[in-house]
Amino acid sequence: MELKTILQIIGATLGLLYLYFEYKANIYLWIVGMIMPLVNGFLYYKQGLYADAGMNCYYILAGIYGWIVWNNHKPESKKSYSISRTPLRKWLHLACVFAVVDVLITYILIEYTNSKVPYADAFTTSMSIVAMWMLSRKYVEQWLVWLVVDIVTCCLYIYKEIPIIASLYILYSSLAVAGYYRWLKMMKKNEQ
Repeated sequence: MELKTILQIIGATLGLLYLYFEYKANIYLWIVGMIMPLVNGFLYYKQGLYADAGMNCYYILAGIYGWIVWNNHKPESKKSYSISRTPLRKWLHLACVFAVVDVLITYILIEYTNSKVPYADAFTTSMSIVAMWMLSRKYVEQWLVWLVVDIVTCCLYIYKEIPIIASLYILYSSLAVAGYYRWLKMMKKNEQ
């Protein structure tokens, strides 16, 4: 079996496990989220998806951060780490972070790599950075940001001939909708 296929199967399996834990709002998502990027980062690099490959370094760091934040949350406290809506004032900050990171990554990909898809690669990477931070804060709208990332990423991976991982992103897209409604329900239950 070809290495690309093996990496896709392992990455897809880890991705499903990660999504299961995320859907359940289970802290173990962060452990899988520290392992999965090693596999996927290597695969993406080999396919010329340099921003996605680099993004996996961020995912490892985000996994450590998310684990610390979620692990330090005490259910009996009123910390802001329970599932909640994204505060309106945060949306402007998130949009600015996205725009700056997107422009920077696009520039790097165009000037310093042979990327054939710099705009799409930068877009999905920049949106993922925003979504991952939102997940670490347990903002319910992170699911909607992931939905956009998942749809664009699926198309990108089909184009770059990574069909198994592209199929995973089709599943991610549908589960992002289900996850959004599940987290809304969990949030409302916690508020009562």
